[in-house]
Amino acid sequence: MIDFFISQYKNASSLQIGAEFMAFCFGIMSVYFAKKENIWVYPTGLVSTLITVYLLYQAAYFADMTMNVYYSIMSIYGWYRWIPNAQLPVLKISRTTLREKFIGFGLFVLTMIITYLVYVFFEYKLEIPNYIDIFTSGIFFTAMWYMALKKIENWTLWIIGDCIAVPLFAYRGLGMLSLQYFIFSIMAIVAYLSWRTYLAKKI
Repeated sequence: MIDFFISQYKNASSLQIGAEFMAFCFGIMSVYFAKKENIWVYPTGLVSTLITVYLLYQAAYFADMTMNVYYSIMSIYGWYRWIPNAQLPVLKISRTTLREKFIGFGLFVLTMIITYLVYVFFEYKLEIPNYIDIFTSGIFFTAMWYMALKKIENWTLWIIGDCIAVPLFAYRGLGMLSLQYFIFSIMAIVAYLSWRTYLAKKI
C-alpha cells in the first residue's frame, strides 16, 4: 500500500507535493473544528478547498476544479452564518425540518445538474468516475449547506461522500487526497456521534 502511494508521486514536483500536503493538513483541521462547532472550520476549510482548486487545475480536471470553486463560495456562506449576528438567530446544533429536507434534496439534484453541465462545457468524455463525481458533488454541496445551518445530517452526508471519494481520488493518482478523505470519513463518524450525544442531552 505504501508503494502504491509513493509511485503516484514519482513524477510530481515538490510544489505539487507540498500543496497537496497543505490541503491535507488544512482539510483535517477543518473537520476537527467542525466537530468542535468552532468557526475556524471555515477559514481552514477554505484554504484546503482553494489549494485543491489549484491541484485540480494542474491535473487538468477542470470540471472538478470548477466544482471546488462552487464549494469555496458555500464555505464563505457558512462562515457568514456561523458568525454571531444581531440580524440572524444564533445557530445551534439541530436536526433538519421537513422543509430543509426538501431543500437539501433540491440542492442535491441541482448540484448534480450543474456538475454535469460543467463537464459538458469542458467537453469531457464522461466515464464511470465522472458520473461518480457528479453524484458525490451533489452529496458534498448539500452537506456543506446543512453544515452551514448546523444540522446533524451534514455528517451523514459527509460519511457517505467521503467513503466514495477515497477510491475515486486513489484512482486519479491523488493518493494524499485519498488518504485525507479516508481520515475524513473516520472523523465524520466521530463528529456525528458527538453531535448526536449533544442532541440527546437536550431532550
